[in-house]
Amino acid sequence: MSKELKEKEYTTHIMGNPSNTSESATWSEILSQPDIWQKVLQSPEVHSTVDALLGAARDRTTWLYVGCGTSYYLAEAAALTAMKLTGRPARVLPASEVLLQPELVRAEGGKLQAVVISRSGKTSEAVRAAAALRDDLRVPTFGITCAQQSPLEKACDQTLVLHQADESSTVMTRSFTSMLLALQLLAARRAGNQAFVRELSAMAAAFSPQLSALADRIRNFVQSHQFEDYVFLAQGASYGIAREAALKVMEMSCSYSQFFHTLEFRHGPKAIVSAETCLTFYLDEPGYQAEAEVLAEMKQLGGVNFTICNRATESVRNASDFLVELDLPASELGLLAPSVVPSQLLGLFTGLRKGLNPDAPKNLTRVVMLD
Repeated sequence: MSKELKEKEYTTHIMGNPSNTSESATWSEILSQPDIWQKVLQSPEVHSTVDALLGAARDRTTWLYVGCGTSYYLAEAAALTAMKLTGRPARVLPASEVLLQPELVRAEGGKLQAVVISRSGKTSEAVRAAAALRDDLRVPTFGITCAQQSPLEKACDQTLVLHQADESSTVMTRSFTSMLLALQLLAARRAGNQAFVRELSAMAAAFSPQLSALADRIRNFVQSHQFEDYVFLAQGASYGIAREAALKVMEMSCSYSQFFHTLEFRHGPKAIVSAETCLTFYLDEPGYQAEAEVLAEMKQLGGVNFTICNRATESVRNASDFLVELDLPASELGLLAPSVVPSQLLGLFTGLRKGLNPDAPKNLTRVVMLD
């Protein structure tokens, strides 16, 4: 049997029978997230590692978050969380910029703490950036990964390993959300905000029972729609989530996807909006009304609005073609991890509809390792 026929058979098998999705590692890893989140947040190992880092980094005033691909978008969300919770500066750089333009790091001067993110701990650029930060730039370096005894661990002063969040699939799903929550926990502990730590645990417990029904709804949405373009829109801390969501749809379904700040979408990019455009909106409390106005405008232009928020107003309901109302006991920052899950499912089911295997996306490998 040809590869194409095998993929078509696999897709029909899974999309036609929800019980068969257990054969997809990506699917299983997406559904496991709330359980893994609770394990991470309650792990004594996580808390002790956080305590050790905070003790060593007590005098570090600016934190630099570094990653590649999904880990870079994770870094964006983690850095904004840290700034909002601690009131102190944080920066984000792709690992490649640390290597190619180290003056961007030197410009910060002293009192800098680096956080390097890599699921596998083997990504060449991330490992090299960690080594350059520690050995060449003399910046204390903290690594976060899901793999034990990795090269990243050797390249960093301290490392947090979330082995329970590791994955067998190529595309990062639960590793992204779990590492994000661990870094949010770190920021909350740094800020002395125990209420936010409790909020994260409450969010994870409340999200668990709604995930299966959400997956069924998104499967049905994908089966009844076909799009040429996917657009992901957000502001503030959710912007990194929108970038990650766009990447998930691109990776798992080989679809054309873009991301913009919500209000910036009016300034030119809205030219692409049509009935073949799926626009995913992340509506956060700080900019809810202004972003809802863009949502309504895109509906008038003929776009199909896929809206993710915690609670929807009547106007948002009317302007949404598909609404994910999380209704979780969490603030803006506590909603970041669960808000990316609908887009993980959107990418998964869109890829399956196109006859692709989400566990083995075209042109991708699980780790980018350079010679």
